[in-house]
Amino acid sequence: MASRGGCLVVISSAAEGVFAASFMQACTLVNQTFAIQLASPGGRQAEYINQDDSNRRWFNEFRSKSSSTPIGLETVDVNRYSALLIPACPGAIHDLCANADLAQIITHFIQEKKPVCAIGHGVAGLFSARKEDGKSWWLEDFCLTAPSLFEVGQLPDFAMLPVLPEDFIKDHGGKYTATEPDGIHVVIDRFLITGQNAESTVTAVQNLILMCSQK
Repeated sequence: MASRGGCLVVISSAAEGVFAASFMQACTLVNQTFAIQLASPGGRQAEYINQDDSNRRWFNEFRSKSSSTPIGLETVDVNRYSALLIPACPGAIHDLCANADLAQIITHFIQEKKPVCAIGHGVAGLFSARKEDGKSWWLEDFCLTAPSLFEVGQLPDFAMLPVLPEDFIKDHGGKYTATEPDGIHVVIDRFLITGQNAESTVTAVQNLILMCSQK
């Protein structure tokens, strides 16, 4: 399939990291259609967590490429990208959910109705998109999914989390749905695709690619 432009892949650089399997699956699929550009707060490298024998070789090869180095969110030229992807990354709850640079990026995608896909804890990155009053959320009337309270409760730092995705969505006017823990669940509302957890990565990204192909 011919490239239809660039896909901006936003990752967390917090110590809590990015789920290795979700990132690998997302990049492998997206790379078939788009030129990928990684971006993170300050352009810092991510910690890819829960690597195993099935993906360690992939990451060794990935790190040898110049494209594995993220650019800073503050340097992103949003006009260069036709899609935005935030893979499953527990760190997003810590360094993306209130990031001002990411807020500007997401606001552009929302206003231009460009496809946006966020998966698992990466959905917390969408929480940064506040309106001018600093309180209202750009996605307040959207249907979304994100890790359930039960799934988030499995994180080792659960008691110290600054935000709980399910509660944030409900408290800010979003319509939240979920399936059983670790079950595949993807919600599509207009140009927004959200996946409940890392297990939903492939289905969510496939829908992102399909959505982009229809534009």
